[in-house]
Amino acid sequence: MKNALIDFRSDTVTMPTRSMRQSMASAEVGDDVYGDDPTVNRLETDAAKILGKEAALFTCSGTMANQLALLSQVQRGQEIILPEQSHIVWHEAGAAAFLSGAQLRCLLTDTSGCMDIKSVEAAIRKHPEDIHSPETALICYENADSSGQVLPLRYMKDIYSLADHYHLPIHLDGARLFNAAIALNKDAAELAKYTHTVQICLSKGLCAPAGSILAGPQAIIKKARQFRKILGGGMRQAGVLAAPGLIALHDMRLRLAEDHKRAKWLADELKKRSNWFTVSHDPRINMVFFTMHHFPVSGQSFAKALADEHILINPPDEGTFRLVTHYWTDGKACRHLINVIDKLSRN
Repeated sequence: MKNALIDFRSDTVTMPTRSMRQSMASAEVGDDVYGDDPTVNRLETDAAKILGKEAALFTCSGTMANQLALLSQVQRGQEIILPEQSHIVWHEAGAAAFLSGAQLRCLLTDTSGCMDIKSVEAAIRKHPEDIHSPETALICYENADSSGQVLPLRYMKDIYSLADHYHLPIHLDGARLFNAAIALNKDAAELAKYTHTVQICLSKGLCAPAGSILAGPQAIIKKARQFRKILGGGMRQAGVLAAPGLIALHDMRLRLAEDHKRAKWLADELKKRSNWFTVSHDPRINMVFFTMHHFPVSGQSFAKALADEHILINPPDEGTFRLVTHYWTDGKACRHLINVIDKLSRN
């Protein structure tokens, strides 16, 4: 809870913990553009090891890390295959077109968030010599995705095998990769093994104030480091941000199962009130999706009614609400939310 508010809007709202703030104050720093910041260097080394990759790069944001992955692996006019609902398509302001000059080949996904393997293969351009067609350069997808879906390891293996057959790299937007690893009971490196580059976010649910990691082959990360500079992302004494990132990487990722349990608890409580709410699917990670019907407060007014009780949620998206649990929404906060919902139901 922060500033007397309980915030279920997203896991991006997590504030730095006390230990993170202390680490920022005492961080050993240097000029990272020169490669002299020991805290950034340690973060990158540790991240690469945890993800099972040769190298890693600390970036300002997940969007920057994703776009650096594209810039480092795609030429202008080439094509990227990815899910139509992916973050790169919906939430990165058209950056792939603006920065890489790439065409996005957007495919439908099934209810589990997976692109159909046959559809992916059909979308791959088989004749790069054809002057009428762009060349397929990269396949991207998310795990876990922003709809709370966790893609199975078997799917990741199948996509990797297909890409390998056509000599294509894979970039994984793993902003919530650690959530997916917990849901699948796998090590993060085991999931990242079936990618060429992977992005993880340190500020989504892990409480770091900013920053993401792009990890992959040494040659790709070297390119990405130069592109980061071109985009203005070369930070100087960035150890003050890398220090809480290290705590996020080593400590906070290990407690994400608690967020999953609280999301499951909220979903179960909403199910008990089935005359008002329908839960879209059982939570796999820290997200609960639900719709309302016959509730005394209208859907459009629900978020405002909760805000009047110092609880923040986002308005519905096409009629569907999303609750996101995180470090600052403990059991007490979740129980308070349900109590307020019950109070509103009696109005």
